[in-house]
Amino acid sequence: MDLFTREDERRLNNLTLLVYILQGISLFTGLPMVVAVIINYLKRDDCRGTLYESHFDWQIRTFWFCLLGSVLGYALLWLFVGLAIWGLTWLWGLYRVLRGILALNDGKALPH
Repeated sequence: MDLFTREDERRLNNLTLLVYILQGISLFTGLPMVVAVIINYLKRDDCRGTLYESHFDWQIRTFWFCLLGSVLGYALLWLFVGLAIWGLTWLWGLYRVLRGILALNDGKALPH
């Protein structure tokens, strides 16, 4: 197993924060969320066995559930519940981003 250096930790911390920022921006524009999840999947192996692994898992789940909520909301627009689903998905996404950033700032892992 490779030795995990202070530089590696700083790099993973910055990358994790970048993904949270992209996800936060995505709450208003959408597209950066795709870039964020690509980063998560490409760099996932680099964070195995660290507290950042839980953040990457959290971010990946946030992406997939936000995508599901968006698609479901769009599909149900004609029933007038689509906007409610979109709103709840947006609030849930905001909660996930904020909780993740706060945990990252405190150096804590997130639940799996």
